[in-house]
Amino acid sequence: MRSSLSFPTGHLGPSLRRWRLLNRVKQSALADEIGVSQATVSRWEAGALVPDAREEAHLVRLLAARPTSAADRAVLCLVTTSSLPMHLICDLTHRLLAVSPARAREWRVGAADLMGSSLWRFASDDIMAAEAALAERGWYEAVAPDVTIVTERAEHPELTIRAGSIHYARIPLSDGRFVRLVQDGVRTGRA
Repeated sequence: MRSSLSFPTGHLGPSLRRWRLLNRVKQSALADEIGVSQATVSRWEAGALVPDAREEAHLVRLLAARPTSAADRAVLCLVTTSSLPMHLICDLTHRLLAVSPARAREWRVGAADLMGSSLWRFASDDIMAAEAALAERGWYEAVAPDVTIVTERAEHPELTIRAGSIHYARIPLSDGRFVRLVQDGVRTGRA
């Protein structure tokens, strides 16, 4: 069965630990909330154990990006007012959080129709392969590098992913959760 997470569950640990420390949640308190032992939480954080489906669903609810602070909302504002084609998603779930007018104009459905839903269903094979290789590129490190991927064209009724490069930047929110800024790079082929 495929994980509902957008990154390999073995890389959940650093995100979980960061969220827990920034929110001053002890491993034992988190363990009680989920119904596991403190040692299980410790092993998740160390990458030595993968959560089962029920545990993973709980962790997704905990770690999914919720930009609520003033600084987080400023990031949303910067995206929604940018003249460049870009969008902001939850790094964990690929749920759309903000979209620039330039990006929204490229879509065949209104941004409101996609807001809050996962864009993962639109990922091309190239995007899926790049996603699987993010760990090798240091994406889950404390300070993640920007990543550029190349993708072929992918057609969907709602939108088209054009052939060319896409730039990812992983941005930590104030509460320890992560968002991903997705910007166009060089585009090739048909618009």
